[in-house]
Amino acid sequence: MAICNLEDSVAVVTGGSSGIGLACVAEFLAAGAAVAFCGRDEARLRGAERQLRERFPGARLLAAPCDVLDAASVQAFAAHTEETFGPASILVNNAGQGRVSTFADTSDEAWTEELHLKFFSVLNPTRAFLPQLERRADAAIVCVNSLLALQPEPHMVATSAARAGIANLVRSLAVEFAPKGIRVNGILIGLVESGQWRRRYELRERREQGWDAWSAELARAKQIPLGRLGRPEEAAHAVFFLASPLSSYTTGSHIDISGGLSRHAR
Repeated sequence: MAICNLEDSVAVVTGGSSGIGLACVAEFLAAGAAVAFCGRDEARLRGAERQLRERFPGARLLAAPCDVLDAASVQAFAAHTEETFGPASILVNNAGQGRVSTFADTSDEAWTEELHLKFFSVLNPTRAFLPQLERRADAAIVCVNSLLALQPEPHMVATSAARAGIANLVRSLAVEFAPKGIRVNGILIGLVESGQWRRRYELRERREQGWDAWSAELARAKQIPLGRLGRPEEAAHAVFFLASPLSSYTTGSHIDISGGLSRHAR
């Protein structure tokens, strides 16, 4: 249950039709905000919309197809959001999945694709919604990032490098946007339950093993101190905190949501 009333807020969540993005949409709706969310998969988008409308009858909700890597598509989504609810006060940039590859097997095309995805999934929405955020006294941007930004993995070399760049970008934007009254923060997620992990679970060798036992075994193998994977709503709680007035004196920061997997003292 939300502990901060956001009835006067308009929240925007990219990649909001599943996982952490969907959990963020639900979190903002529970607090009374109007919420616009987007995704590329029309069927998944409409399925998420139906689920949310059943859970939150009468919610102020807009679900729109949008490719965040297409600047024109994002501009149209921003215009649609403002026409429907007025100027956005919260923007959650929820980037996509990681790429498994080492330096040896990552081609130039793969490097270009991964860097473009991670950066422009933040740059395009931020550019499109910035004029709206500038007109709000309570504006905030939150970027969903990964612990890879601080703790890179050699088997995810391109994603780790891109995530580190996004962490730097968050800090740069926080300084640049502070005079405009816009706060910019991020979260660093570790292993969080997702469709990707569910698909790996379905391919498990020990068919008698349930999800809880399988995921706990995975957490032990990954040396996660809390002994389990994170849940999407746990990441959403952190996003909510950073997006709301609860963190009104916080900008340029990241919250670690990794179950203790981080080895960094900060």
